[in-house]
Amino acid sequence: MSNTFPRVDGVLAVGGVPVDRLAARVGGTPFFAYDRDRLTARVTELRAALPAEISLSYAVKANPMPAVLHHMSGLVDGFDVASAGELQLAMDTTMPADRISFAGPGKTTAELVQAVAAGVTVELESITELRRVQDVSSDLGIQARVALRVNPDFAVRGAGMTLGGGAQQFGIDAEQVPSVLAELGDLDFYGFHVFAGSQNLRADSICEAQRATVELVLRLAAMAPTPVRYVNLGGGFGIPYSARDTALDLAPIGENLAKLVDTSLRQLDARVVIELGRYLVGEAGVYVTRVVDRKHSRGTTFLVVDGGLHHQLAASGNFGQKIRRNYPLTVATSAAATETVTVVGCLCTPLDLLGDKVELARAEVGDLIAIFQAGAYGLTASPTAFLGHPPPRELLVGATAHSLGEFKWRQ
Repeated sequence: MSNTFPRVDGVLAVGGVPVDRLAARVGGTPFFAYDRDRLTARVTELRAALPAEISLSYAVKANPMPAVLHHMSGLVDGFDVASAGELQLAMDTTMPADRISFAGPGKTTAELVQAVAAGVTVELESITELRRVQDVSSDLGIQARVALRVNPDFAVRGAGMTLGGGAQQFGIDAEQVPSVLAELGDLDFYGFHVFAGSQNLRADSICEAQRATVELVLRLAAMAPTPVRYVNLGGGFGIPYSARDTALDLAPIGENLAKLVDTSLRQLDARVVIELGRYLVGEAGVYVTRVVDRKHSRGTTFLVVDGGLHHQLAASGNFGQKIRRNYPLTVATSAAATETVTVVGCLCTPLDLLGDKVELARAEVGDLIAIFQAGAYGLTASPTAFLGHPPPRELLVGATAHSLGEFKWRQ
């Protein structure tokens, strides 16, 4: 887990730099620090575990910080965006437009105009969206490239968040896909995207979902007006957030994908994509906040920090968790004997709880607290305007500079 970040002279370090020095560098706390070398290492690990035929796409919503995107653009094969804002950020990197896909329900007509004009793949979520894309394509005189996002007729076991099966706002129900394919008209049909669940730590469940996805895509491909050139199998790879979580085993997933590539997927001359967000960046980030008060209340010691749920909502347990569990955290600037404390943020709400009855080194006012697993769904997934506190800073640190000249796109 990411709480294995090293210490330098007793102080937690990110990218080789102690966090107290990083605090001075950015002008104070709170801040997010992302380790460039860990991002590179995670992609390298995935490349080694998965078949060479598999393309990696990064889900920008996990962490859209521009510096992170620029680094990732030299590591992965594509980006997936979910808004015009993310699209613009992606287009500002070295990622080619034809390797960017735009998914998500509720795309406005203005967003569709931007996407079609940019030449990215629009992943259709409904029949009405298809018709709007047709109108946009006609008005611009540009043949829009589209894929169908499919709501599968199965659900994924073990997923932290279910995005497929049953009634969903995401994608087109699998049984409706044939009628939608019949209405594509002059649009450039690219392929299918099936994303059934996220934050899954069970390799067997992910493998089962991938097999079911491939079977579904093959059935639908037989009804497509043109050959399928793109198959997005989704992702859903999870990361551990507590001591009782077991890290995902990539080996069986790689073996399963290799079998699918060598057998079923051979029937399609398609680019096969695994789309990941949290798994690529989540463990590379740390949220650092400073203790501003230490108080005792009826047997409980509280450490009050200058950050909170307005920056790191997920760590407070208010970002869709069914059962609240403490994220891993540490006193970054102390190695004193441990004590049981509750870490709370600076907001005037009892929801602002970052660590409930945790064993930490004794911390005093001025010490820094680091919350791990903060590289995904941190700043941009949090209510930063709540109570009017200033936004945190973000920085990407680490010595490794990826050489784009050595990178070859996965075809």
